[in-house]
Amino acid sequence: MKNSFKYIAGLVVCLIIGLFLIYQLPHQKMLVSFLNVGQGDSIFIRTPDDYTVLIDGGPSANVLDELGEVVPIYNRTIDLIILSHPHADHVNGLVEVVKRFKVKQVLIVGTPYHNTFYKEFLRVINQNEISLNIARANNDIKVGDYVYIDILWPIKSMVGKHFENVNNASLSLRVLFEGHSVLLTGDAEIEEESEIVASGFDLSANILKAGHHGSRTASSEIFLDKVDPETVVIQTGIQNEFGHPHKETLRKLFKREVKVRRNDLEGRVDFIFD
Repeated sequence: MKNSFKYIAGLVVCLIIGLFLIYQLPHQKMLVSFLNVGQGDSIFIRTPDDYTVLIDGGPSANVLDELGEVVPIYNRTIDLIILSHPHADHVNGLVEVVKRFKVKQVLIVGTPYHNTFYKEFLRVINQNEISLNIARANNDIKVGDYVYIDILWPIKSMVGKHFENVNNASLSLRVLFEGHSVLLTGDAEIEEESEIVASGFDLSANILKAGHHGSRTASSEIFLDKVDPETVVIQTGIQNEFGHPHKETLRKLFKREVKVRRNDLEGRVDFIFD
């Protein structure tokens, strides 16, 4: 009886170790998850060689529940956090993330903005001696061996520059992986979209996250022409007070026959790339 118990216990231990090693090995796939954080943005990326990136954190600590679904149980490290801009629905959730995870690096635009959570976010970064970097176009980032982050905006450093509309201080970027591309523009509105188009950068992307939660103030026709996405993801909360996404934006997208994915209708929206 004792020998049988030892045998079964040994099998269980081997199974646990085996599963752990499987998780540790490169998956040769990339996961991009548009997290369901309500009325806000949060995108999680896991590279084929197990590096992790979090772009924005939504309006509350609810992002931790979503991360619990996509971050491997053995991993308490986030290699890179990117904050598109310091509005509450993008930065508030990041405060608890930087307190509970080991974060190696943070990327921000650096524009001043009065938000208690943003100040706390910067304080914890400083307290934990996390590397803090300022975004600027052409200062691209390589994440592991497979993934590149192509910074599109700001064109030049925006440290200390005040914006009347902080949405147009949004860090915009393309995530590139083996012929796939995902374009993320935070809450950038038509004014910033026009600057990005005028820059002449390659904006083509398989997947576009609609700017400003599908508001009518973003996703201009000329911008959509340049991106030419196959799929557009709209990060917005159920029956939100802003009426996002706007019917005008939806009409533009349906006219182009792109596939539209929405957090308010589907919950978390996942993409897996080979």
